[in-house]
Amino acid sequence: MRYAVLGAGRQGLAIGYDLARRGEAREITLVDADGARLAAGAERLRRLARKLDVRPVEARLEGEEATDLFRGHDAVACALPYKFNNMLSRASIRAGVSWCDLGGHTPTVYEQVRFAREARVQKVTVVPDCGLAPGLGNVLAAMGVAEVPGARHVRIRVGGLPVPPKGPLGYSLLFSIEGLTNEYTGEAVMLRGGKLVRLEAFTEVEPHRGPREFGPLECFLTSGGTSLAPMDYEGKLETYEYKTIRYKGHFSKIRPVIELGFLRLDPVAVGRAKVVPREVFHSVVGPMLDDPNVRDVALLQCDVTDANGRGVRYRMVQRFDEKTGFTAMEQTTGYPTAAIAHALAKRELSHGTFTPDRLGLGATHLAELRRRGLRIRRIRLDPSV
Repeated sequence: MRYAVLGAGRQGLAIGYDLARRGEAREITLVDADGARLAAGAERLRRLARKLDVRPVEARLEGEEATDLFRGHDAVACALPYKFNNMLSRASIRAGVSWCDLGGHTPTVYEQVRFAREARVQKVTVVPDCGLAPGLGNVLAAMGVAEVPGARHVRIRVGGLPVPPKGPLGYSLLFSIEGLTNEYTGEAVMLRGGKLVRLEAFTEVEPHRGPREFGPLECFLTSGGTSLAPMDYEGKLETYEYKTIRYKGHFSKIRPVIELGFLRLDPVAVGRAKVVPREVFHSVVGPMLDDPNVRDVALLQCDVTDANGRGVRYRMVQRFDEKTGFTAMEQTTGYPTAAIAHALAKRELSHGTFTPDRLGLGATHLAELRRRGLRIRRIRLDPSV
């Protein structure tokens, strides 16, 4: 198989490695606009997968340049910030090559769904929101809804945490700072009382009971994690919600930053210049949170229950991989995306645009991820026992 992997950073390299290990990759075209990051990423991939042919391409992909580059590949897997997904997935369709991405920005996914007819004409498949959340959490939720008689409530909790907590925020970057601030702003789309609601992100903080070894945790609403699922289950479920897990105290430190406007996107005057507050936040705070030696854990809990609290819980505690050096977050976002890219390359999926849960991947996807070393347990919930 020949793959194009967009982004030579954290998740992109995890995708490339998994495609070499489990995705029958013969050649990977690794694309990034940063030459130094690209060179380092290509060298790391060659070191981890010695039989893999890695072709680094330094480029800022736009329009027909992207279409020409994608041609001849079996699938494209994108680990770039979400702002590129709309344009580049259309370029992939024009090239006649199936596409998958990490997603995380539901309005962008709405746009990609509109490409479904074009994708079907070109006989390709576009799969956004393939990572951990959105992605794996939604697939597990769909499995739970299918297996729990009278399912009424879905509650998904996911978080990546440095171990131990780091710095004043108790947090280190485990994916791009742009992705983090996207989650912390905008709207959280969910079902409440069976109705579709849109609530402000970074609100409704509550304690989260996780493994004791990580100490007190909390969770709160963020954007993007539910993907399109609330629309699919409106009128069928009472509750479908997603919250992000952090160490206790993170919320109280970040909430004032949001309220003071530091994550706004509209420019403000600073002397004679116009600056975007969020870009300043990225430039100042991003390097302070970026620890190249971080050790982390990725936590997932997906509960699907009926009106009496009976149902199923899927739980994952994934840790840093000392052998490969991939963080837990890289594994849990990159490997699910690579598994879908492999299915696309084998032409196993229907043509059109689908999120992973809409594809009905279910048990097959879960088995693939367990084969890749993701530790996902199924637990029966019954308050009467």
